[in-house]
Amino acid sequence: QKPLGSARRTRLTSTQVKLTEFVAAWASWLSEVSSGPLGLSYMGERPAVVIKVAASSPAARAGIEPGDEILSVNGLVPRDVIELSMVLDEPELALELRRGGLELETEVQKQAGEPLGIELDTPLFDRVRTCDNHCAFCFIYQLPKGLRRSLYIKDDDYRLSFLYGNFTTLTRFTEADLERVIDERLSPLYVSIHAADPEVRAQMLRNPRGATSLRWLGALLDAGVEVHGQVVVCPGINDGAVLEDTLASVLDTYPRLASLGVVPAGVSRYNHESEIRPHSRSEAEAVLDLIEEWQGIFLAHLGRRMVFGADEYYLLAGRSFPPLEAYEGLWQHENGIGMAAAFRAAFFGDREKALGVRSGFFAWVEGAPPAGYRARRLLGREVAPNPPRRFRGQVVVLTGAYGAAVLGPLLQEAGFGDVSVVGVKNEFFGGNIGVAGLLVGSDIAAAMRNYPAHTRFLMPDACLSEDRFLDGTSLCDLPGRVEVLSADGASLRQALEA
Repeated sequence: QKPLGSARRTRLTSTQVKLTEFVAAWASWLSEVSSGPLGLSYMGERPAVVIKVAASSPAARAGIEPGDEILSVNGLVPRDVIELSMVLDEPELALELRRGGLELETEVQKQAGEPLGIELDTPLFDRVRTCDNHCAFCFIYQLPKGLRRSLYIKDDDYRLSFLYGNFTTLTRFTEADLERVIDERLSPLYVSIHAADPEVRAQMLRNPRGATSLRWLGALLDAGVEVHGQVVVCPGINDGAVLEDTLASVLDTYPRLASLGVVPAGVSRYNHESEIRPHSRSEAEAVLDLIEEWQGIFLAHLGRRMVFGADEYYLLAGRSFPPLEAYEGLWQHENGIGMAAAFRAAFFGDREKALGVRSGFFAWVEGAPPAGYRARRLLGREVAPNPPRRFRGQVVVLTGAYGAAVLGPLLQEAGFGDVSVVGVKNEFFGGNIGVAGLLVGSDIAAAMRNYPAHTRFLMPDACLSEDRFLDGTSLCDLPGRVEVLSADGASLRQALEA
């Protein structure tokens, strides 16, 4: 290894020195206010930082260390982990690094396609494509003040759609983005449709480009890119005739869409938009009736159901969930669609359906690995081992209100009637928020205080990111020992039988 750039040093005037000091201080402040817990810079560009090096890996043999910044690989300055992964497949690598302010060069010899053996702090090394829509139903606008800065970032970046399954509206998509998606086969992608009517969509996004940006959806599908769509339904705005028009337009214009998920808008106590409200039971029933009608139409014309309703709709309407096979490929499991059916199947022994849940709404900034949510998540803890068998104390499963509605009958049916299921009320967010992924430590702690100290608590990992809840509390702040389980039926069954 050798230092680089010594010839770049120049003599600065006193004015230049003062200006440089000012810029450095300003840059430091920007870094502080714009970086999330993964070190992701939302406002500018910076190199990726190595946070872990696998023992005996090519990176370890080449002397790469945690804390090294990757400036270039084989002359390429990568924009993101996607581009970096492609170049790292090469057998011979020339890396330019920065360590402690000193620039270094190192060479790596390995097999073609062999992993380099590093973990990075961020998936994007250039500027994150933030969202310029102003949707009344956006959950970011419904957050309380005082949370971690990273939680307030609205992204509309197709790369995060590919990596983490985030939904993008395509309002900031460009011809260059389309070219890259096609060239690099960045598939699948996830697109928020909301309404096919241009005027309604523009009004919902509060962005005139919303009226025309679905042209990119057609271009992606024409290029053979796998795309999954989403409609967030706001009662009185894009339900009823508008939703039916959207489904008809999908059949007519986007028949190659892989799937379409229909989900209700989340409404917290901090919502200030008067037109955004939770669904009534009759409205939930109407949405399901429309979905079921159009599933028959899609089956007749395309040979598949195409459109699926969120589990939350079935709970709101008091209806039984469809059988697992009705969800076809479980394409939108992470979107809360078919999750209850998959959980049930895994609980009763179908381990192929043991699908976990990523860490809630904020997975891309909160604890998910730069390789994407499909990869193993970076957890700052080891999940507590199961206690000895024949545990004689009370067992309590902590989950959200919706999870409790599913788990209570399930455990009764399976013979675990002595296990208590607690649907923790989400006082922190309020409104209609009942999913486990948005539970916070303060609400969980309040529920735990109703039980003796020796109680065995089980909790899904979906509400934790890097050991923290969304309110900033951690497992250490809870008034008792909690076993954190992967949010799938097989993991819960294994823990209960321990």
